[in-house]
Amino acid sequence: MQALIEQRKEIRSNVSWPVSVWIPEANRFVIGRSCNVSKTGVFVTLPLTAPIRTGHRVELNFPRTEVLAKEKGQFARIKSGKIVRVDRKNLLENAEIGVGITFE
Repeated sequence: MQALIEQRKEIRSNVSWPVSVWIPEANRFVIGRSCNVSKTGVFVTLPLTAPIRTGHRVELNFPRTEVLAKEKGQFARIKSGKIVRVDRKNLLENAEIGVGITFE
């Protein structure tokens, strides 16, 4: 049995938000969903066809509601990040991969 060592530096909040991920290497967006988020990163689920791998730099687009967009002045919160983990353990169950992204 293998013991996992906790590496998180910030508290994570479980949130399920739609998110689009821009992958420059593939010159395309992939639509997914956040699972949890912290000040330093996010874990998202993406379709198994997403052309990503550890080390890729991506841009995340978190859409805002109309009310929040008026308050903040824009319709999306955009963050840059780097893929630090790709989890394929649920691949056969739901045709999704889990992706850990650290914010830059």
